Amino acid sequence: MPEIFQYSFMVRALAAGLMIGTIAPTIGVFLVLRRLSLIADTLAHVALAGVALALLTGIPPVAGALGVALLGAVGVERLRVSGRLYGDAALAIFLSGGLALAVVLIGLSGGFTVDVFSYLFGSITVVQPRDLWVILVLGMVVLGTVALLYKELFAITFDEEAARVQGVPVDSLNLLVTVLVATTVVVAMRVVGVLLTSALVVIPAATSLRLARNFRGALLIAVLAALTSVVAGIVLAFYLNIAAGGAIVACAILLFAASAPLVRRP
Repeated sequence: MPEIFQYSFMVRALAAGLMIGTIAPTIGVFLVLRRLSLIADTLAHVALAGVALALLTGIPPVAGALGVALLGAVGVERLRVSGRLYGDAALAIFLSGGLALAVVLIGLSGGFTVDVFSYLFGSITVVQPRDLWVILVLGMVVLGTVALLYKELFAITFDEEAARVQGVPVDSLNLLVTVLVATTVVVAMRVVGVLLTSALVVIPAATSLRLARNFRGALLIAVLAALTSVVAGIVLAFYLNIAAGGAIVACAILLFAASAPLVRRP
């Protein structure tokens, strides 16, 4: 048996990573195609404020992150579709505001402790059995919702106006997608870290869209790319004693770069 499997925390980290590697790129494909990749990064910073609030008040960090991220998701979507701001200004406002609030709350809670850094950059040693259950439940919610509303989400991804004409509740689905992104960010933060979660959402999706011939193929390739990155990153983190989040994202970027020679020509 390889040495890595002799440690229970590594088995838990790999299990969590495999679940995250399935969830994150699935929602990421929808975001990249709609040119909304920054939503993931924005909600990651908002979730960090939730973690800081939880550490200050003594509530579970996952609960704090999820609650604040969901509120942020609603706020981002309301402001984004209001038409009162140009382009992605709403995302920039929430990203900056979330980070500023997080810094203030972290200062009030005692500064940048080990707990804070584990949520910022991820840690393979902190994944507990209860974390696996949280990831599993929230992940099933995300994937189940995508499967249930696949046709509607496909419609608004490629032609929002046509979907609206056909009676698809576009505004409600846009809000739902943003909520799913917030949930995905919270799911992934234990292993990848809040600041790098958006990379696992976006980079495998971007890799898949360079190679896939159809939408279902893009989903499959994105998940395979993410799973490869997660496993390789966690193994490297174990043997080289480096941060798992950084290793995972580095592997994802290498896969993206390696896909260049395989890009389909028009």
